[in-house]
Amino acid sequence: MDGPKVSFIIPGTDIAITETLVIGWIIIAVVFLLCLFLTRNLKKIPETKSQVVAEMFVNFVNNMVIGTMGSKFKKFAPYIATLLVYAVLGSLVSMLGLRSMTADLNVTLCWALMTFVLITYYKFKTNGFIGYFKSFGKPVGFIAPLNVISEIATPMSMAFRLFGNIAGGMVITSLLYSALGALSRALHISFTIGSFTLDVASLFVPAVLSIYFDLFAGCVQAYIFSMLTMVYVSSATE
Repeated sequence: MDGPKVSFIIPGTDIAITETLVIGWIIIAVVFLLCLFLTRNLKKIPETKSQVVAEMFVNFVNNMVIGTMGSKFKKFAPYIATLLVYAVLGSLVSMLGLRSMTADLNVTLCWALMTFVLITYYKFKTNGFIGYFKSFGKPVGFIAPLNVISEIATPMSMAFRLFGNIAGGMVITSLLYSALGALSRALHISFTIGSFTLDVASLFVPAVLSIYFDLFAGCVQAYIFSMLTMVYVSSATE
């Protein structure tokens, strides 16, 4: 599977802007406009469907954060909501023919590192500077190297979990398209009109897999990533 393509290079520099960044900007713009639409003319008692939808989402995230992390971590709700929305939309854009943002390891690793920074911050805040490093020697000192490896593995496992599932789905779908295209040509049910090629055998099966890999797996993995973020951050205060 090829990496994200370079969309353009900023004039006068060597900075390349990939399609992942462009899609990310588009998602930010869409979410911003959606927030404006859902939160306009807010009333104490909802009178519009848009406000009802907005309040349902806010309550869903608040309840998820409180139920997983506890009420003292309710302030994390905006961060978790951002991760959840961005991860879901970043995966679902593939259903529009665009490359999934979450199929780019740079994206998932960035999110995982942000979570790792929060985990480390709360461990320092809870145990202190010296206590943080002493914790690697618990319950016995000789397993300190294993605890260090486990600490470093946390963001890596989070990043590769989300990336691997989405990228794996892309690879499987691409291989299936190639196989069905070859089958169509072998059965002489492949038609070419100008630069457009229609492979009859690839019309239906990939669509079903796309629903699973893009819609179902994308949403599930985004939810799991958000849940892991909450669990790791809240456990850092114990």
